[in-house]
Amino acid sequence: MAAIIVAVALVIDQAIKLSVKMGMRLHESIHVTDWFYIYFTENPGMAFGMEIFGKVFLTLFRLVAVGFLIYYVGKIRGKGFPRGYVVCVALIIAGALGNLIDCVFYGQLFSASTPFSVSQLVPWGEGYAPLLKGKVVDMFYFPLVEWDWPHWLPFIGGNHFIFFSPIFNFADSCISCGVIAILLFYSRCLNWGMEGPESENAVSNEKKPHK
Repeated sequence: MAAIIVAVALVIDQAIKLSVKMGMRLHESIHVTDWFYIYFTENPGMAFGMEIFGKVFLTLFRLVAVGFLIYYVGKIRGKGFPRGYVVCVALIIAGALGNLIDCVFYGQLFSASTPFSVSQLVPWGEGYAPLLKGKVVDMFYFPLVEWDWPHWLPFIGGNHFIFFSPIFNFADSCISCGVIAILLFYSRCLNWGMEGPESENAVSNEKKPHK
């Protein structure tokens, strides 16, 4: 089940990214509604455009994280974990793997996207960035609320405010939804290690007073 979820989510993520990467100019925008735009941008950092440490470090970190999560799902199989929890972990794997593909391969396979030209597929190694330094394609933009602060306010007066300005992709959504769902509904599973609910029962039995 986990493998199917990862495969489906990964296909959806890459299909969206490729259609945007090869069909839109950098920073080109498609107005869907007043609160939803397809806005093509690329970022060298983590989810929602955050940048921490160097690009190669982030790519290697993603690679290690994906490897560990795949190993983790294999170990917890058949150990009594809720199906919903496994789905959440599979979504996180798919999201991390989706962005990892961008980082590893896109810089080698595509020409640079610019505000004046659409990226093209090129022979391996002739792309816009070295191996492991590709940029992640983002496109979903939800400016849910916008307003201008009154000029008389100190510090922020006259500034334009946008509620929820991050631009993200389908892979980011998979990671965020998986993490949030685990924290809300399956946080207990995080205490089970790789042994399932039996490990929690064993700890509970150890804490019971002996008669």
